[in-house]
Formats: sequence, C-alpha cells, structure tokens
Amino acid sequence: MTNSLIEFKNISKEYIVGEVPILALNEVNFIIEEGEFVVILGASGAGKSTILNILGGMDIPTSGKVIVEGKVITEFNEKKLTDFRAKDIGFVFQFYNLIPNLTALENVEFAVEVSKNHLNPKETLKKVGLFDRMNNFPSQLSGGEQQRVAIARAIAKNPLLLLCDEPTGALDYKTGKAVLQLLEDINKETKKCVVLITHNSAIAPMADKVIKVKSGVIEDITINKNKKLIKDIEW
Repeated sequence: MTNSLIEFKNISKEYIVGEVPILALNEVNFIIEEGEFVVILGASGAGKSTILNILGGMDIPTSGKVIVEGKVITEFNEKKLTDFRAKDIGFVFQFYNLIPNLTALENVEFAVEVSKNHLNPKETLKKVGLFDRMNNFPSQLSGGEQQRVAIARAIAKNPLLLLCDEPTGALDYKTGKAVLQLLEDINKETKKCVVLITHNSAIAPMADKVIKVKSGVIEDITINKNKKLIKDIEW
C-alpha cells in the first residue's frame, strides 16, 4: 500500500492583471503517492506551471491547502518555505538555469551546500553520464549535457521530490528521449517522486499518473496500468 506524499486540496489561484482578476487555478484537487512518476499535462496557459510553482513553494495559492508529507506547506512562513525549497525540492527547468561561470561539478556542489543529507556530487554526475565533463563550463556543453547537469544538481540534494518544468522543451527529439529515460531511471532506482509538466501528450504514457489541466481546472486524472517504455514513445 502506497502512502500519499502530496495532497492538493481545493487550490485556487487568482492573479490581478492591471485591475482585472485572472483565475489561474479553480478548486484543484489531486493526490500524488510516494514514488510515483506523474505527468501534469496541458496546453500553454492551462495552469500547469502555477500548480508546479505552488507545489514547489515558489507561489502561494489564494485559497486551499497543499500537504506534503503530512505538513501543510501553505501555512509555512517565508523562512520555512525557503527551507522547504532548499531541502525537499529538486527543480529541473526547461532552460537549465546553470551558473555560467561555474563548472558542471561546481554547479552541483553549489546546490548541495544547503542540504545535510546530500549525495556525492561527483558520483551524481557519473550517474547521469557526465563524469568526463564535470570540469567543463556550461558554454562548453551541449543542451542535453546541460540538462543532465541540471538533473544531477537536482538529485544530488537528495530531495523529497523532483519537479521538472518542460525538461525536454529546449531539446531535440533524440536528446529529449535520453533525458526522459534518465528521469525514469532515477525514479525507478531512487523511488523519488517525479512530477513533470509538459504540453506534449505523447509523453503521458510513460507516467504512473497523468493529471490533465485545462483552463485552471483538472479535466481528467488517469492511472496508467500499462506504462509505455521511453523507447516505444514517438512524437
């Protein structure tokens, strides 16, 4: 029996643009179990990034509760939220967000300074296939290699969950599949929960759970009983 790691309870988010209120999320509810690979799927502007930002403690909902590992993170003050982001969340972004004047190894080492139970940065780079490139700067790495450094940086913190924001969006097809394979391998090997947002519906069959978002509401939640292998996914 798996345990709920994350609960979104009646989450709404309203932004004021000029003087006009925009409802980005409207009464969103879902549960994510420990160890799940979850895809949050939706078109641009559907609300999926807002979900990810609230889940990662980077944004605060207008109403509702987010419970992570039994803790109500929506009641955290700024210091507790900062600690939560630093220790419990590994972020992987579409455009890598590496520090350009640090080597691959230094980027990972810099990230783990905030975490007590972090993994060995060199071993983590080896795990993502970049042991021979760890002394290279981001400008000396391909897009796929930079994204692998970003993934190494995220997992080296030994976080509670990995949040991936369109991690293949800036990559070509072959490199994108390699990055997805890496994320799947990490999920299987470490049992870390991975939450990946994408507009690409072809990626959905690789997930344990697919949460479809449309116009700020949950359109559908699907459990994949027969997940597809990455090598069998085409787009």
